[in-house]
Amino acid sequence: MLVIIGYAVAMGCIFGVYIVHGGNIGVILTALPFELITIFGGALGAFVVNNQPKVLKATIAMIPQALKTSKYTKERYLELMALLYDILQKARKEGLMAIEKDVENPEESAIFKKYPTVGSDHHVVEFTTDYLRMMVSGNLNAHEIESLMDNEIETHHQEAHGPIAAIARLAGALPAFGIVAAVLGVVNTMGSVGQPPAVLGGMIASALVGTFLGILLAYGVVEPLGGLLEQKAQDSAKELECIKSTLLASMQGYNPSTAIEFGRKVLFSTERPTFIELESHVRGKK
Repeated sequence: MLVIIGYAVAMGCIFGVYIVHGGNIGVILTALPFELITIFGGALGAFVVNNQPKVLKATIAMIPQALKTSKYTKERYLELMALLYDILQKARKEGLMAIEKDVENPEESAIFKKYPTVGSDHHVVEFTTDYLRMMVSGNLNAHEIESLMDNEIETHHQEAHGPIAAIARLAGALPAFGIVAAVLGVVNTMGSVGQPPAVLGGMIASALVGTFLGILLAYGVVEPLGGLLEQKAQDSAKELECIKSTLLASMQGYNPSTAIEFGRKVLFSTERPTFIELESHVRGKK
């Protein structure tokens, strides 16, 4: 909703001031379809050439997320840490082998079913169970698992930023394609030098619309979209870091209550629950 409001405010102010100052909106509307086809057509073709199919698919899948509110809320993190607490508490009381079935079949696990929001998230479940499985096997120490976690989070970071980088490159190219459209308009105008001044003025104005649209689309539409998606990607990585800190703390011998405190501390302050909130939530879920 905020995205739509932001775009509406930007476009309303830009075109509203233009009209109030006596600008002829008809000139822009007349040239708009042709200029948009030139700019977007050229940019889309270059975008396809510039990116691998997997990045193109990821970009298409990622763009709709900009219109949705972030799922990474305080409530989600409370549920995540309560899930981790229950698993670690079970392992502490009954031994690591007691959680083997939960790790191998999380979809059948009573613990994972208890927390449907994070328990149904494929990335959270896979990341958590993979490292719990290593803890159960006992073949790796905390430093080795930490290095492996860092590598996986870095890979996740790179994959998430592939579409963001592609959108940033697209934003940088749009002004250039706007200039291309404007130059073509000038070429067309120069071929009609014998026309009356009024006609030539309209043709030149239409040509300049291309430059205007290229800059507007780059800095008023595409670049803000890329910035928003980048922030959402950072939220996704932060959840994995929370799981990492909690599991590593447990491997180093801390009890479950202290381990989830390690995880709580890495969260952004806007979504981080307080110590009392987390303790109350965990006790309430027992």
